[in-house]
Amino acid sequence: MRIGLIAIDGCFGSAIASIIDIVRVADGARGDVDPRIDPIELAILGPKRRVTTTASMTLTVDHPLSESGEFDVVVVPALGTLTAAATNDALQSRDARSVIASLGRLDEATTRIAAACTGVFAVAETGRMHHRRATTSWFLGSEFLKRYPTVALDLDTMVVADGNLVTAGAAFAHIDLALSLVRSISPDLAQHVAKLLIIDERPSQAAFVAYEHLRHEDPIVVEFERFVRARLDEPFNVAFVAQSLGTSRRTLERRVRAALNLTPLGFVQRLRIERARHLSATTDLTSAEIALRVGYANAETLRSLLRRQRRRS
Repeated sequence: MRIGLIAIDGCFGSAIASIIDIVRVADGARGDVDPRIDPIELAILGPKRRVTTTASMTLTVDHPLSESGEFDVVVVPALGTLTAAATNDALQSRDARSVIASLGRLDEATTRIAAACTGVFAVAETGRMHHRRATTSWFLGSEFLKRYPTVALDLDTMVVADGNLVTAGAAFAHIDLALSLVRSISPDLAQHVAKLLIIDERPSQAAFVAYEHLRHEDPIVVEFERFVRARLDEPFNVAFVAQSLGTSRRTLERRVRAALNLTPLGFVQRLRIERARHLSATTDLTSAEIALRVGYANAETLRSLLRRQRRRS
């Protein structure tokens, strides 16, 4: 496999370094796992000969962007931004526009596109994500949906594969993205690399998602979240909640969907799972006691939801 890693000035330094290290460790270890595994090559692609990352790491570019189509996989790392405004500005830079244009010319039949964190925004700019599943930085989910409303955004899952397009979540999800590329070559090799580098399995972003941190400009959504968080142990009735907030059920459902890409019930279920996992990790409560604290009459209902989410991840 030939992997082309795109780098532009200001890209996230640890993202670049982690992908390089994981891929090169995988290539070095493949003979120990299975001698039949072909070499894994990694090269830096970019719009100029040298680029500097956020960590002041200077990289020599091996190939211009015009040669991206010669690689089996092209990886777009984070742009090095942490806010919606900064990400939008970064997407308008000359280097980013060059990357977006080169991605738009790729033939997905021959070249897979992989991206993580704010790098997913650059791929979405090409229009390739219409009606496809993807993930990105959880704290920029609202901005992503605002810019790309036709994308089926999944903020829970760490790595999402949809056809020849692979996306990963925030920041250090680059590690998960790199491992997923290795896994596509050999699951055994990916497992071996994870052990060598002591990489824990992290199939979901859900444990890191604090929904109140998402950019809620809608006051109804803010009040809805506060209301249900304070009553997670109570039965959920969307009509009752809407009435309590002084709005209609239809308006509440529409506004929650627009802000979070979830139904009100779907959002409540995510919050319940989030709290259940927290209680499981930080208390000695039994599964039955935890279920009651998050609004379920029996533990089996909660276990069923957890199993369903794991399958989706």
